Amino acid sequence: MMEISVELTKTPKKKPSENEPLGFGKYYTDHMFIMNYDEGKGWHSPRIVPYQPISLDPAAMCFHYAQEVFEGLKAYRTKKGDIQLFRPEKNMERLNLSNDRLCIPRIDEEFAVEAIKKLVSVDKDWVPHGEGTSLYIRPFIFAVDPYVGVHPAKHLLFVIILSPVGSYYPEGINPVKIYVEDEYVRSVRGGMGYVKAGGNYAASLKSQDKAQKLGYTQVLWLDGVERKYVEEVGTMNVFFVIDGEVITPALTGSILGGITRLSCIELLREHGYKVTERLISIDEIAKAYDEGRLNEAFGSGTAAVISPIGELRWGDKVMKLSDGQIGPISRFLYDTLTGIQWGDIEDTRGWIQKI
Repeated sequence: MMEISVELTKTPKKKPSENEPLGFGKYYTDHMFIMNYDEGKGWHSPRIVPYQPISLDPAAMCFHYAQEVFEGLKAYRTKKGDIQLFRPEKNMERLNLSNDRLCIPRIDEEFAVEAIKKLVSVDKDWVPHGEGTSLYIRPFIFAVDPYVGVHPAKHLLFVIILSPVGSYYPEGINPVKIYVEDEYVRSVRGGMGYVKAGGNYAASLKSQDKAQKLGYTQVLWLDGVERKYVEEVGTMNVFFVIDGEVITPALTGSILGGITRLSCIELLREHGYKVTERLISIDEIAKAYDEGRLNEAFGSGTAAVISPIGELRWGDKVMKLSDGQIGPISRFLYDTLTGIQWGDIEDTRGWIQKI
């Protein structure tokens, strides 16, 4: 395994105070990880350096052809002061899935986890102590060849940055309002919907802007062909509880396979819930709502963990769920996942890696 060099900053930043609201993605730590890829040499020169701007040629291919992928995970501080990660190996597996789709050379997954651990260890004082806070970890890879022409890059950078964060949504664990998008599409099977690439999120901006102007927090996407099957929320996978059965859209190639989604499915099945992964149409959801069989709905993702859905708007139809409260299944998943992540519940599944 390659050795990671470390250059410590000589000008540490002022950290947010304990009482200061962190928001999400507002603050960045003192250091970052960088590693280069050059064709014929492979991945090389892994290093931790002071957080700084990255200088790129204006013709760098990432600007023009969007050959870029990323991941998102968190480091958590327990009440005992330990720092731990939640299933980081799964994030690195998914990063390589994204790499394969965008013709980016694969990384060594075990080494990438070690790089994350070392960087977090260097900036351990930035892992916040407050309840519900964590250190967000953003690994990303992008093409840097100064070439205006479409072909897979021969030179890339793998970078990891860190950010102390609070709740992703202003509502926190309170239910969010979701707008069902039936005009624009984000992805289709055969496209890039199943990977974490910046282009997927760029495609979502128009609908996200429309939803927010209507007073909704996020967009729920329908499939790009028939425009009737539910896929995912912009930053979350989605679950619906109908007649006590937990239903989530199947991974058919156009939605992201979330690590939190996987963990929810495993936890629910362990505890005796019926969980089904299948196609589910917005018409079926609306019918279940009208018949009083839609018990609750929620999203899952690294940023928000579990986010209950309190209102779903599809065209002129507004569906209000769970009396504006978090439902019992959402609450069970949130309490269990955050309990494991922050060390309040014993990890019996090998999901936690200590730093």
